[in-house]
Amino acid sequence: MGISVASPMAPSTYDIDRFYREEFGRILATLIRVLGDFDRAEEAAHDAFAAALEQWDRDGVPDNPRAWIIGVARHKVIDRIRRAARFDLRRDELIRMAESDTSDAPDGSDAFADERLRLIFTCCHPALADDAKVALSLHTLCGLKTEEIAHAFLTAPTTMAQRLVRAKRKIRAANIPYEVPSPELLAERLQSVMAVVYLVFNEGYTASSGDRLMRTDLSAEAIRLARVLVELMPTESEPRGLLAMMLLHDSRRDTRVDEHGEMVLLEHQDRSRWDRAQIAEGLALAERALQIENAGPYAIQAAIVAEHSRAADAETTDWKRIAELYARLHRLQPSPVIELNRAVAIAMAEGADVGLALIDSIANRGDLHDYHLMWAARADLLRRLGRFSEAAESYTMALGRVGSAPERQFLRRQLDEVMRHGSRLG
Repeated sequence: MGISVASPMAPSTYDIDRFYREEFGRILATLIRVLGDFDRAEEAAHDAFAAALEQWDRDGVPDNPRAWIIGVARHKVIDRIRRAARFDLRRDELIRMAESDTSDAPDGSDAFADERLRLIFTCCHPALADDAKVALSLHTLCGLKTEEIAHAFLTAPTTMAQRLVRAKRKIRAANIPYEVPSPELLAERLQSVMAVVYLVFNEGYTASSGDRLMRTDLSAEAIRLARVLVELMPTESEPRGLLAMMLLHDSRRDTRVDEHGEMVLLEHQDRSRWDRAQIAEGLALAERALQIENAGPYAIQAAIVAEHSRAADAETTDWKRIAELYARLHRLQPSPVIELNRAVAIAMAEGADVGLALIDSIANRGDLHDYHLMWAARADLLRRLGRFSEAAESYTMALGRVGSAPERQFLRRQLDEVMRHGSRLG
């Protein structure tokens, strides 16, 4: 097989699950580039990981696990093709690609030094619908599950699964090339690429399922990709805004859960433990991004997070300024989620009853009926107003829609608290 399998690391000390989470997307990106086929590349990658589970336990972990997986996947594709009954030109071409160099190291002559970012640009081909571009990139290149992507799009997993199948089918039918777009086409694909990076960060910042609030591997990967974007397109302000926003959010990472792993709201976090270096970098980037005339959505979102980062506590936060920024953002990107965030900021600036009326107008339209954060925000305002039985009803609605264990535990505690208050009054 031609792959070095030295054994410097005992299998018992190697976290293959973590390796899979962190490297699967990059490995798949390399295989898609070589094979030009999403499904074939995905199948080969899974076969290689299955082989690793068996061989690494028996022979030891190779010096370069990623190169080992790519090499095994390549040989499995070649073997499968050669076992096929009929040898035609397409098969010759596939073998040629599979036997070609699969190195994922930058070659120095390519502006796309990052393999995964290059294929995100490729996935964001104009022939695909916007939601399909983003969903396909998240699934194949960033390793997100269908359920996680469905959560990000506020849709059902079955709907998202069908969307992914249609996107792959369209790529095959239209013979869309897996190639780097020319420099003049980069800008038209930039919005979709940034949407992918942002959704990866969101899934890392608050996982849609599982027993952890955060997936720091995804957040770190999104920040890394945003840094590459800023370097690739230094004259564009939006990548700078995107990076600023993510750095500022991520600066609070260590204070978002307590010593028991339970979620801590922003207003109760120990701000002295926020990462000051990340905040300084994020604030500088945010200021530069917002200085551009007609600043875009990511620059505005960075400005919103910057207001939280500058404030000493929740009480001295400039909520009026945040509400104004959300209104500006909504004019650029009308969305019920942005409306919800603006309503919360208005509640903090003008009173819970004012914010509650705005949230109820959103709820009455039915736009966010299945969005647990809408019900959690409504419940919180009702709690602040002392309307505990109504707060309990909204917390129950949120509990019925939340996916991750830490958020569920938090909502359960809030529900228990308002029920205790309600019983004392009642």
